[in-house]
Amino acid sequence: MAVTAVQTIRRMRGGAQSQLMLGADGRLWVVKFRNNPQGERVLANELIATRLAEAIGLTVPQTDVVDVSAWLVENSPDMWVDTARGERVRCSAGLAFGSLFVGGLMPGQVVDYLPEEMLPEVRNVAEFAGMLCLDKWTGNANGRQAVFHRKPRERRYRATFIDQGFCFNAGGWSFPDAPLRGVYARNRVYEAVTGWENFEPWLGRIEALEADALFRVAEEAPPEWYGGDMGPLEQLIEQLGARRVRVRELIEAFRDSDRRPFPNWGTAKKFAVPEQFGGDAMLSNTVAKYVM
Repeated sequence: MAVTAVQTIRRMRGGAQSQLMLGADGRLWVVKFRNNPQGERVLANELIATRLAEAIGLTVPQTDVVDVSAWLVENSPDMWVDTARGERVRCSAGLAFGSLFVGGLMPGQVVDYLPEEMLPEVRNVAEFAGMLCLDKWTGNANGRQAVFHRKPRERRYRATFIDQGFCFNAGGWSFPDAPLRGVYARNRVYEAVTGWENFEPWLGRIEALEADALFRVAEEAPPEWYGGDMGPLEQLIEQLGARRVRVRELIEAFRDSDRRPFPNWGTAKKFAVPEQFGGDAMLSNTVAKYVM
């Protein structure tokens, strides 16, 4: 059942020209409308890609379908979008995409930028490697977006990964892969990556996802978000299923690019761990086992 929007709060920044709205559930939702300048398919992209990110254990906002009444649109002066032709039109009434506002009604501190030296201190900075897996898998045509939130009296921020609308190449529903697509703008979030182990458990979960699970997620998107034709949606999900085995290859292309995003790849330290072996007759030999 969709969340009912009861009040608009303010327009949000960004190309989709979304609105911050209060739902009947008492929570704040960032709402994108069908007639947003990026196209109606980005609503389906947001729901599907964010749900997949959630399924593999990444920190993303809760998502839902939000029902916006025609009365609310007509009686809210700021509910409009600027079109590519320079026209100003009312936001579409009906079923819209909603992403729970990071921080909620008591946000503490939410920022979309942190100084370079603070990035390694983000509580879940390791998840940037996991989100890279998701973005490469889904063919995100945009740079990776994240906001950073900390509660009152907390010192360290936590990243939440937002804005999945350009996954599947936005409205194109295709996968024109390129090494620098779908990556975060600053390498500092990747500096702890030393090898494939840093992409787990997320990479393994992607590779293990069943086709039925992908289709169940896709079916949650309202048909009006993709023109009501299931054929292109089914084709998209079939391609997505086939791409699971290519994620490592796509990450390697990014790794080997001129950007050099993983400066510590292959530099994991080896530690000597002594093991005592014994039985009826204790052996005095100590064997050092090297672990990566």
